Amino acid sequence: MTKEGPRESLRAIALLFFRFGLTAFGGPAAHVAIMEDWFVRRRKWLSEQHFLDLIGATNLIPGPNSTEMTMHLGYERAGRRGLFTAGAAFILPATILTGAFAWFYVRFGSLPAVEPFLAGIKPAVIAVIVGALRKLGRKAIHGVKTAGLALLVALLVLAGAEPVLALLGGGAAGMLGFALLGRRGGTGAPLALPYFRAPSGGDTAAMSGAAGAAAGVSLLKLGLLFLKVGAVLYGSGYVLVAFLEGDLVGRYGWLTRAELLDAIALGQFTPGPVLSTATFIGYLIAGVPGALVATAGIFLPSFFFVLALNPVIPRLRQSPWTAAFLDAVNAGALALMAIVTVQLGRSVLVDPLAWAILILAAVAVLRFRVNPAWVILGGAVLGSFGRLAAVRLF
Repeated sequence: MTKEGPRESLRAIALLFFRFGLTAFGGPAAHVAIMEDWFVRRRKWLSEQHFLDLIGATNLIPGPNSTEMTMHLGYERAGRRGLFTAGAAFILPATILTGAFAWFYVRFGSLPAVEPFLAGIKPAVIAVIVGALRKLGRKAIHGVKTAGLALLVALLVLAGAEPVLALLGGGAAGMLGFALLGRRGGTGAPLALPYFRAPSGGDTAAMSGAAGAAAGVSLLKLGLLFLKVGAVLYGSGYVLVAFLEGDLVGRYGWLTRAELLDAIALGQFTPGPVLSTATFIGYLIAGVPGALVATAGIFLPSFFFVLALNPVIPRLRQSPWTAAFLDAVNAGALALMAIVTVQLGRSVLVDPLAWAILILAAVAVLRFRVNPAWVILGGAVLGSFGRLAAVRLF
C-alpha cells in the first residue's frame, strides 16, 4: 500500500464507491476518467503517475478493468480490506439494478425503451473521456518516444491485434528502446451502448422455453461456468457473448441467443461494470440464487488478481528496465482509450442534438472542471428532453 495519503475507514470507502457505482455510466474508459477526477485531482489519494501505472498494469490482467481499478484504489487507502470493500461497493449498485431489470424482463417479457436516455449519455461520455485523456496524456506522453509507442499500440489494435498483446508489444518496445538508448525512455474493445429491443412474440415463447430448460440447473455448475469466464475474460461485453454463447446457448440450452444479447445490452446500459450482465443471466436461469452465484463467480477472480498485482507495481517502477516497460504500457493504455473515444464518436455524433450535448459537456469538463458524474447526468437529461421534443414536433 502506498503512503501517499492517510488511511480511510472502511465505511467511508464503502459509501464512496457505492455512490460511484450509482453514477458510473459509459463503460470502462468513462469510469477511469471519472476516477481520475475523483481520486487523483479532487481527493489526491495517489499521484497521477501511480494512477497511470495502475491503469497500465490492470490492462494486462483478465477481468473488468474499471472494477479492478476501484479495487486498486481501495487497497491504496485501506489495504486488503479496502480492496474487497471498494470492489464490492462499486459492483453492488449495478447488480441490484440489473437484478431489478431481470425481474421486469421475466415478468413482462421485454425491457423498457431507454434510447432517449442513452442519446444524451453517449456524447457526454465522450467529453469526459477527452478531459481525462488530456490530463493523463500530459504525464504519459512526454516525448517522441512515448508518442511513438502509443502510436504503435494504436496501429496494432486497429490492424486487428488483441489489445493485451498490443500492450505487451508496446512494453517490449519500450524496454528495447531503453536498452538501445541506455536510459529510460518516455514512457476494452470498442465501447457500445446498444438500444434495447423488445422481444417479439416468438422471442417471448423462446424465452419461456429456455426458462423451462433451465429448471433444475446446478448452481455449482452455473457458478463454475462464470468463475471460468471471470478468470480468462479480456475485452468488452461483446467478447462476453463469445465466451458464454457456446455454453449457455449451445451446450446447455439454458438461454436463447436473443436473451443473451439482451443481457449484454442491459449490462452496458446500467451504471457500473458491464459484467453485471452475469446477474441478469443468473436470474433468468435460476432466479435469485442463480443471480447471486453467477455474479460472485464472474467477479471473484478479479479480487485475487488485484490482490496479487498491486504490491508488485511500485517495485516495477523502481527498476529502470521495468519502469520503461510500465511507461510504454501506460502510453499504450491511453492509446486504447483514444481509440474507444473515436469509435464511440463515429457512432454517436450523428445529429445536431448529439453535437450540442458534446459541446456543452466539453465546456463543462475542460473549462469549468465540473464533476464528470454531473456532466453525464446532465447529458442524460438533455438527451431525454431533446428526443421527446423532437417526437412532439415531428
